[in-house]
Amino acid sequence: MIYLDNSATSPVDEEVLDAMMPYLKEEYGNPSSKYYVKAKTAQDAVEEAREKVAQLMGAKSEEIIFTAGATESTSFIIKGYLDYRKYYLDGKNHIITSKVEHKATLNTCKYLNGEIYSNNDPTFSLFNEFKSVDRGFEASFADVSQTGEVKSKTIEELIKENTAMVSVIHVNNEVGTINNITELSKKCHERNIVFHADITQSFGKIPIDVKEMCIDYASCSAHKLYGPKGIGAAYLMSDDYGISPITALLHGGEQEFGFRAGTLAVHNIVGFGKAAEIAKRDLEKNEKIIKDLDTYAISKLLDLGYVKLTNPSSNRMPGLISMIIQLPNFYNERFLKRISEQIAMSSGSACSAGEPSYVISAMGLEKKVAKVLRVTINKYTTKDDIDFLVSTIKSNV
Repeated sequence: MIYLDNSATSPVDEEVLDAMMPYLKEEYGNPSSKYYVKAKTAQDAVEEAREKVAQLMGAKSEEIIFTAGATESTSFIIKGYLDYRKYYLDGKNHIITSKVEHKATLNTCKYLNGEIYSNNDPTFSLFNEFKSVDRGFEASFADVSQTGEVKSKTIEELIKENTAMVSVIHVNNEVGTINNITELSKKCHERNIVFHADITQSFGKIPIDVKEMCIDYASCSAHKLYGPKGIGAAYLMSDDYGISPITALLHGGEQEFGFRAGTLAVHNIVGFGKAAEIAKRDLEKNEKIIKDLDTYAISKLLDLGYVKLTNPSSNRMPGLISMIIQLPNFYNERFLKRISEQIAMSSGSACSAGEPSYVISAMGLEKKVAKVLRVTINKYTTKDDIDFLVSTIKSNV
């Protein structure tokens, strides 16, 4: 099978797997234990990995909190910051995000806004009366451009006196649009508003420096840069006094500087650190490989005559291709089922499987939702893979 669904997850690098194995076999100590060698070895491995993850995003190691993944990081940051600011600082309780964010951001904001209580229940009654509750917070959802970009002017129009945070994805996970995070964050700082960025799709693929980009909080996962699943990181800004206060994600022990209680998954953390190290080492090489493949794939796909890009602008992450098959009898889900034993690809986000894409709809393409395919390339993809993709589309539509 040819794997072209790397926005969902990437394969684990062999170097990463090799680095992890000792911490699943010989070095199984708990890094929170004291004195004995296995505990100290585990603790040192965790801190080394923390440093490697920090270096990849231009942060300090003490600003990195390990989590179970980017979804957990995002929920922790948004809920934790808003809770602390509302109840311990100045009472501000409003967050602004966009309509094309990852579900981790959207549903966290909807929860705070009193719209939902779970991820799959719209809180409706038998009489179709949607219940809304007052949790003490507000959320606003910004429109985007036709290419899926979040514009600073749109965000500014939604800012209120009680706005505390803005959360915007760096690279959209469905259509690859790159948002101008630096411009957005600077506009927020002018109004004493903190800025959170979901950098999951860009981290380790293009250069990122959270300090230069004026990012206060960020979320990422290891499994999008050839690392293991089940491990991610939250970047929390710090000053001379340490990390700015934020309500803990999990209350209990003092692991992760008191922000996330629970025994650390050392093997996964080591894998994340190794993946970050490799990404930093090979960043320029992999960027070129994927950019060249992206150019080749776009050319071949457009030559079919009935393929159109959802974001045809240059403001798109190379390797993440969202396209519309402009044929009357084409339906993406039916097509994906038919080729499922040959090619792994998708119609959109894995976190929205089975639902029409809200990202595509927010871009004004709601009538095309059933005709969208997403192809995402990794560093192992070849031109032969692209040729097979194109021929498969051609022979199945």
